Amino acid sequence: MNHPLRSQEWFGSNDKMGFVHRSWLRNQGYPNDYFEGKPVIGICNTWSELTPCNGHLREVAEVVKRGILEAGGFPLEFPVMSLGETIMRPTTMLFRNLASMDTEESIRANPLDGIVLLTGCDKTTPSTIMGACSVDLPTIVVPGGPMLNGRFRGQAIGSGSFNWMIKEMQTKDGFHAEDLREAEICAARSIGHCNTMGTASTMATMCEALGLTLPGFSSIPAADSRKKVMQQLSGRRIVDMVKEDLTLSKILTRKAFENAIVVNAAVGGSTNLVIHLIAIARRIGVDLRLEDFDTLGSKIPLLVNLMPAGKYLMEDFFYAGGLPVVMNELGQLLHRDVLTANGKSIEENYAQVACYNREVIASIDHPFQEKAGIAVLKGNLCENGAVIKPSAASDKLMKHTGRAVVFESMEDYHARIDNPDLDIDENSVIVLQGVGPKGYPGMPEVGNVDLPKKLILQGVKDMVRISDGRMSGTAYGTVVLHVSPESAIGGTLAIVQDGDSITLDVEKRLLQLNISAEEINRRKAAWQAPAPLASRGYVRLYLDHVEQADLGADLDVLTGKSGSKVERDLH
Repeated sequence: MNHPLRSQEWFGSNDKMGFVHRSWLRNQGYPNDYFEGKPVIGICNTWSELTPCNGHLREVAEVVKRGILEAGGFPLEFPVMSLGETIMRPTTMLFRNLASMDTEESIRANPLDGIVLLTGCDKTTPSTIMGACSVDLPTIVVPGGPMLNGRFRGQAIGSGSFNWMIKEMQTKDGFHAEDLREAEICAARSIGHCNTMGTASTMATMCEALGLTLPGFSSIPAADSRKKVMQQLSGRRIVDMVKEDLTLSKILTRKAFENAIVVNAAVGGSTNLVIHLIAIARRIGVDLRLEDFDTLGSKIPLLVNLMPAGKYLMEDFFYAGGLPVVMNELGQLLHRDVLTANGKSIEENYAQVACYNREVIASIDHPFQEKAGIAVLKGNLCENGAVIKPSAASDKLMKHTGRAVVFESMEDYHARIDNPDLDIDENSVIVLQGVGPKGYPGMPEVGNVDLPKKLILQGVKDMVRISDGRMSGTAYGTVVLHVSPESAIGGTLAIVQDGDSITLDVEKRLLQLNISAEEINRRKAAWQAPAPLASRGYVRLYLDHVEQADLGADLDVLTGKSGSKVERDLH
């Protein structure tokens, strides 16, 4: 190692402050040599019993510690705010930036030389990476892994994707409470996060595509013993990363972000990647734009046949060869020379792989879909952009003009959507306002709202739905999301009225409200901003500082980085 350890600023002096920093840690029984030049590795743990997907991370931390100790490091585990997608209200997205602040300041304020991020549920991955980027120390990600396949009455059941079938099953198929209980148990039968290519799996895949994990790590199920092997090896590797001074900014280059966009398209990943990847890029200082997701990813072939866009689940993906097969198949569509956490390039990491099931992972020459990825829409209804996932949408609705049926809030939607007298048909366009970053607040996963019961009974499976919110990565449908500017700040979405004609043309990347510019201006002049949703606390800070979806919905005071230096001591 030819550079000084950051931790020695705390532990390396034989004076009063050196005494203070070492003495209290000695109550844990650490010997002298732990303070005499061993790299100190912080294990950032998002474990919580309130975050079911991360409920096994206490055990993961112990395995990581074993690897750190073997490599001559000094492991110190610390907690940060955990975000449980399935439990927290009103939405974990409201707290992603808070968790990133917790991560950033915990790292910067303590004597740490390298970081291991233990992640799992959707927002625990981007939030911790965002925080770590703002400090920019050597960092490696240990993804918690997906659950094992669920089986319900002889059929595969995907945790997450099954949620969006329940209303239809209850409405049309006589699905009762006892059926629901049985399905609940079958859907989540092991440790780990959602077993579809939802947001959690997408975020883990993103980490590997960015080069932040050991190669092959992201696809392994949480319950598989091979996960433990990778956890231990990650503990070893972070010590070497510190010695090599392999910081996040050396891995997270523009090329790495472009690779993540391409890989996300190839695996049919979540639209949530867009908002998180932009936020991460803005922390580390890479100029990544919303339009890049269309330019770089919209023509990439779909190589993975996983729910919600396909048939299989993450366990099947792993058995078929996992992400290494996809990385290999993509070949020259990726920047093969980028550096990754193990010190090797993408080219070196994925040169020797084999596919064991072409029904799950297709070859680049015979993809499941010629063009996948995410389409970025523009038009007078979304001046700063909106997104749609074509692989999850209905072909017949990709070019559609329909009459708007407007809901001013989620409460308004729930109150009226199943009213038999609601003036709505299968050609209508459901418009949901007030669910953006400021409007909800927090931009919840509600864009894929259920269809009206009366249309479900008629056999309608999909409709165009437009909102300034997000949708779960486990969901599907012709759903336009992330409309920016949002309705709560007076974007055009705010002034859409029942009966207005709206055109969606994905091929032309168009989302248009078919009224005159004069009428739009007249309505905007009469529009009144909603009252603030909070007067104190974090939510007030969030409302005052959150940016729009096209900028990653980070807080404006958090973009960029402050680095790892702390100038002032505690005495």
